[in-house]
Amino acid sequence: MRELLTELTSALEQRRPCVFCAVVETRGSTPQKAGAAMLVFADGGQRGTLGGGCVEAEVRQRALRVLHEGGGAAELLTFCLDDNYGWDDGLICGGRMTILADPVTARAGPEPYYRSYRQVVESGQGCTEVVALAENAFGLPAGTRYLFDARRSLLCQLGDAAPPAELVHGVRPVSERPQPSVLRGLSHLPHLPRATLLIVGGGHVGAAVARLAADVDFEVWVLDDRERYASRERFPMAHKLIVGDIGTRLKEIAPTLNSSTFAIIVTRGHNHDEEALYHLAPTKASYVGMIGSRRKIKLIFEDLIAKGITPETLARVHAPLGFDIGSQTVPEIAVSVVAELIAYRNLGGTESRGRRQARSEPRPSGSGAAEVRP
Repeated sequence: MRELLTELTSALEQRRPCVFCAVVETRGSTPQKAGAAMLVFADGGQRGTLGGGCVEAEVRQRALRVLHEGGGAAELLTFCLDDNYGWDDGLICGGRMTILADPVTARAGPEPYYRSYRQVVESGQGCTEVVALAENAFGLPAGTRYLFDARRSLLCQLGDAAPPAELVHGVRPVSERPQPSVLRGLSHLPHLPRATLLIVGGGHVGAAVARLAADVDFEVWVLDDRERYASRERFPMAHKLIVGDIGTRLKEIAPTLNSSTFAIIVTRGHNHDEEALYHLAPTKASYVGMIGSRRKIKLIFEDLIAKGITPETLARVHAPLGFDIGSQTVPEIAVSVVAELIAYRNLGGTESRGRRQARSEPRPSGSGAAEVRP
């Protein structure tokens, strides 16, 4: 969404008319779920996707009609995914999609809304957009839109009607990581807070994990005691690079970590791993994981218990790190680690851990593969 809103605000600056198209409700099986979005430009070009196939092609055609013939008003388009849409490309999903088609021109109305939308999404703090569907309990015109920040305060709106108090009370905090939903004829589209991934160790595994994690919208921080490893050349995607003694720097950082923080320990040696876990395990970080063999993990846990870290605190540590997918190479290890991070972020701790434990016993080291060190 960040890239799409950047493109949209750029189009406004260039006075390039377009249509913002977003899935606002789905029922049954559909190629994309609520929250997916794309832009359709006056020349027929597009950015983003609603799942491809015949539906996307027809959305594009109807969006152009909205742009040229709709008089500037938003429309809601409904598609039943039956044989009419699936015959040519196999997309006989059997579901239904409702798509908002909102024309965006250089007129003053939408520009402040989309600028606020872009700013709050880029901030990573999270927000919720509420879109009125055709039949809603408040009699709001279809396509009316409200944007709420992470504290559920109204940032801006598209449409003249003020949001009813009952509507505002129905907006769930994004800190609870809600899924898109429809409530009394209103589509709630949350943009969840961006999670920070602290990678302790800038070696081969850390670099591979950072690349994948940045692609799936984690804000990447890297800590290493070697400046040549925690470098912009190795981690061009990193939001923050931290160089210094691992224990000292983690002692400084630990009080700032919160439920939006994920931390993984992939240093070059067991002593560094143990020191990092000593500082990270008791923090408020949502997720703490460590690579390593079961024997190494057992020894480190025993040492930390002797140093005063409780078994209950260590019980929440994900070790060995990552899903067991039989990883053999560094890129495969990175896939297994980031897959677990995504599951924990999107599904919540209990469910993702249940999926992890339901798999076969991991191999004798982290991520189902031999430990890989720098």
